[in-house]
Amino acid sequence: MDAAMGRRRVACATLGCKVNQYDSEQMLTLFRRAGYEVVDFDQPADVYIINTCTVTGRGAAKSRQLIRSAIRRAPFSVVAVTGCYTQTNPDEVAAIPGVNLIVGHRDRGRIVELCEEAMRRPEPIRAVNDVWLAREFDDIPLDSFSQGTRAVVKIQDGCNVFCTFCIIPYARGRPRSRDPESVYEEVERLAEKGYREVVLTGIHLGSYGQDAKGRFTLEEVVERVAAIPGIDRVRLSSLEPRHVSDRLLELMASNPKVCQHLHLSLQSGSETVLRRMKRRYTAAEYRARVERIRSLIPDVGLTTDVIVGFPGETEAEHRESLAFVREMGFSRIHVFPFSPRPGTPAAAMPDPVPRAVKEARTREMIALGEELQQAFHRRFLGQTLEVLAEEEAATDDGWLEGYTDNYIRVRLPGGDELKGTLIPVRLTGLTQDGMVGEMAGLPVGSRRLAGAVR
Repeated sequence: MDAAMGRRRVACATLGCKVNQYDSEQMLTLFRRAGYEVVDFDQPADVYIINTCTVTGRGAAKSRQLIRSAIRRAPFSVVAVTGCYTQTNPDEVAAIPGVNLIVGHRDRGRIVELCEEAMRRPEPIRAVNDVWLAREFDDIPLDSFSQGTRAVVKIQDGCNVFCTFCIIPYARGRPRSRDPESVYEEVERLAEKGYREVVLTGIHLGSYGQDAKGRFTLEEVVERVAAIPGIDRVRLSSLEPRHVSDRLLELMASNPKVCQHLHLSLQSGSETVLRRMKRRYTAAEYRARVERIRSLIPDVGLTTDVIVGFPGETEAEHRESLAFVREMGFSRIHVFPFSPRPGTPAAAMPDPVPRAVKEARTREMIALGEELQQAFHRRFLGQTLEVLAEEEAATDDGWLEGYTDNYIRVRLPGGDELKGTLIPVRLTGLTQDGMVGEMAGLPVGSRRLAGAVR
């Protein structure tokens, strides 16, 4: 208990994707409304929340590590565990001595009530229900966003695609779309607090609106959000090729507020591996969509995910994937060595790739990604692009970092007064994972952020 303020404290650690980041913000909003003070995870608190990830084995292991760390550091505080690892493996979480509360996705809205009950009860509480029974989007509007100058806005949850490698449908349930009016109201509040960019995100963002029987579409929401006063950028999280419609591309090409950046999920460039993964596109279809994208938006930043070492992946299939990735010329690649998730079809597939081979192939794909990233960045040397100044550079005092709308990380000289502003920057050099530049004009919109609160 905070003796000086008479307030309880809550801290939260988040693993995984942007959707998890948003879910954590939802829970912290509920704690603030209940009078709690939000503090950093390494500070004393009455409640520690670990919002877990299970998309890979590494994510699950890091989740367990964070749980044990919180228990060791604060044995008399409530340790509450939620997120995808909790939803899919509640027994494993319950087996960790010292966990006070286990909360599934359907009960996050009760997190404050459950934590306060856990303060009074000596035995652990489990609130994990079947997520496939959820029919409605769990709408807990945010009052603020704790981090950065870019706000994540979750508009969709759930997935029913069931790729053979993916645990997420089991963790998140069926697709559910957020009502557009709730999205607009939240973005308006964020704009009033000084946020210049919003990232619309979801577990399977491209299915947004499909459960609404045509009442609204992703394209309509993007256009309306871009029209909200104070919002200068709208960015989309991951999409599949079949969900990148011509209408969406026309918006990106014609509306300067819609970022010219797409995270276009790939997973493999091999036709046969894609079939084993049960992806809903072929490499040929992916290629055709990329060609269409670049015909309308030549300077688009295309980022992607690639899984290396999927069961049965031959050397020829790996080479096919490398060649396809090179042909696509991605601006950034997230590379994941295949991680079997218990309960998925891929976990039982024959011919697992030996660990040493998988590691070698991962290094090769990462090296290709770095090469392609440098090539993409080199195209913009000497050009002036607008950068949203987001945070102090980790390595240099008196420098800031931010992103262009096509998702190039840029470092430039500047102080705190420039955070949250859009700055014309002439790009003068390359770094290992981005570019450096210098101001080429006055910053646009110097509103101080009112929403980044603790």
